[in-house]
Amino acid sequence: MRFQVRALSAGQLVTLEYEAQHADEAAGKARSQGYEVLATKAEREGLLQRKRSRFPLLMFSQELLSLLKAGLGLVESLEGIAEKEQRPEVAQVLRGVLEALYRGQTFSAALASFPHAFTGLYTSMVKASERTGDLPEALLRYIGYEQQVEVLRKKLIASSIYPVLLMTVGGLVVLFLLGYVVPRFSQIYADTGENQAWMLKLVLGWARIMETHGHVLLMGGVALLVALGVALSRPSVRGKLMSLLWRIPTVGEQMRVFQLARFYRTLGMLLEGGITVTQALAMARGLLAASMHQSLGQAASMIKEGRAISEAMEAAGLVTPVSLRMLRVGEKSGEMGRMMEHIATLHDEEISRWLEWFTRLFEPLLMIFIGLIIGAVVVMLYMPIFELAGSLQ
Repeated sequence: MRFQVRALSAGQLVTLEYEAQHADEAAGKARSQGYEVLATKAEREGLLQRKRSRFPLLMFSQELLSLLKAGLGLVESLEGIAEKEQRPEVAQVLRGVLEALYRGQTFSAALASFPHAFTGLYTSMVKASERTGDLPEALLRYIGYEQQVEVLRKKLIASSIYPVLLMTVGGLVVLFLLGYVVPRFSQIYADTGENQAWMLKLVLGWARIMETHGHVLLMGGVALLVALGVALSRPSVRGKLMSLLWRIPTVGEQMRVFQLARFYRTLGMLLEGGITVTQALAMARGLLAASMHQSLGQAASMIKEGRAISEAMEAAGLVTPVSLRMLRVGEKSGEMGRMMEHIATLHDEEISRWLEWFTRLFEPLLMIFIGLIIGAVVVMLYMPIFELAGSLQ
């Protein structure tokens, strides 16, 4: 669920937005980033809710990094990006950031005024770079982070395109056969008398249903699709579906590895940017599934008590056997941030291998299943003809 948080930052009133389970969690996220919370309100979600335009954060970071490396100042770079921007909604955000900088606000505070465009993770990373004075390095780190996440996201989408296309085409073929071809074939068998085979009775029975209730079935199917789309647009329904997937042994384990990969990549980026472990854990909380939030809270409490990161993560169940060993190596070498990024890369490769194996197995099975359904309908249509031919002989 999404919440709006009104807060104070450096004497300025800002509006923040967070994904959280309840209002207290959203307020806690704001306080962990240094804001003084004034009020928290849940956003209403509905089918007709206006969708926000997506701010091109990765492209913005790449352009800003190029201009800063070319020797321009921060304000000059932002002015140049705003002047060339053709999209009104994006240009409005950039002008708002510039106005905040003109008023003397820090860059991170200016970004925090537009939470729909700049995530809390991005704002926190910029805020940490302000302490070190190395904004280009922070931007470079974020660009690398987004590119790695995008690579995995594209692999997931590419793996799902063919099965979805196959199911869609197969479903349309089956609907065409049942809705158009079977009723037309039934006219051939209309005068066969009362001594009919069971398969012929099935064809004629379905034809009568389509003739009398075809429009009702069509409208019911469309209504069912619309209801399904509305239901899937609600976070609560998607959350229940995800919880069901988590219970499937192999799929659930890979989903857990995927969550851990994003979690460790984010932690590594934040630690490399100079943010403390406890702050980084609070910022990365939103990347984990709700079922893992309690484990993360347990790990954060143990780290605050002085326990080692690897020990806390192991006790909370937020590691795999390989990542646990790598965390211990990172503690000994003092390069925990870089080691967490290596863990994320290792998990990404594991997920890619599993996706390749799964699609190679699932796609043929899906084709066989759809082929059997279509074959059954075709057999149902032609077997009465064979039976009639046999009876004539």
